[in-house]
Amino acid sequence: MAEGALKNSSGEHTISVTGIASPSGGTPEKPVGTVWIALASKNAETCTVKRFSPGTRDRFKLLTLQNALDMLRRRLCGLLPRR
Repeated sequence: MAEGALKNSSGEHTISVTGIASPSGGTPEKPVGTVWIALASKNAETCTVKRFSPGTRDRFKLLTLQNALDMLRRRLCGLLPRR
């Protein structure tokens, strides 16, 4: 998703998120609270992380946002791998 968004935008970085927030919809393989975050950047490797943040939907959304923005911060500071 993040790579597709990057390809179709004029931005330098894109973030995509997919997961199961709550209160239902989870499975044993993907329980509620599971989220994948991807960061795609021009001239850099796409980074992906899987996180697990059980709790309320609001808490899940907040932690997901914080993780996604931290990935971008790390990329901008040179702390994530480049190509």
